[in-house]
Amino acid sequence: MSAPVLVLASGSRTRAAMLEQAGVTAILDKPLVDEDEVKAAGRAEGVSADIVAETLAELKAQRITRRHPGALVVGADQMLECEGRWFDKPADHAAARAQLLDLRGKTHRLVSCAVVVRDGERMWHRIDSARLTMRNFTEAFLDEYLDLVGDDVLHSVGAYQLEGLGAQLFHRIEGDFFTILGLPLLPLLGFLRVHGVGRE
Repeated sequence: MSAPVLVLASGSRTRAAMLEQAGVTAILDKPLVDEDEVKAAGRAEGVSADIVAETLAELKAQRITRRHPGALVVGADQMLECEGRWFDKPADHAAARAQLLDLRGKTHRLVSCAVVVRDGERMWHRIDSARLTMRNFTEAFLDEYLDLVGDDVLHSVGAYQLEGLGAQLFHRIEGDFFTILGLPLLPLLGFLRVHGVGRE
């Protein structure tokens, strides 16, 4: 019996690379989802960042599952919460700078969720979180960091990439590295192995 097809309902280079480096081949198919609308509804309803991440992850998977009958479709999402405020991917460098200044010297929480759907049926999900404390870096350091990182700063919800120079922004980190990158990878790999995807 052949292994089921795995589809990652995402355009995230980081999530795709995590799976590939773990020896799992996935088709990338980016869904069209109005994340701002879902987040606004979540705020209005007073739900947690965890629930919004789970809602978005499942919505992404459900949007894609129709295009891939029989495939395991992974939807994923990440939320950043600091002092009751939710942060989004910055639109430009000025927004990234402002966001990092807002987070400087504070502890924030990253929530990552993955949901697996097959033929419209939700089969599995996992929510994980990490706590990260930024150091009181200088604005001169911040400007140098933004110059060196370039447009990569726009691809993460926190405007940093912990796997690179972004590590210099932090004083303390509590939580799983893969969760911080945007995917509860180890639990997901465990689920996929049970369903014939990956390495025994």
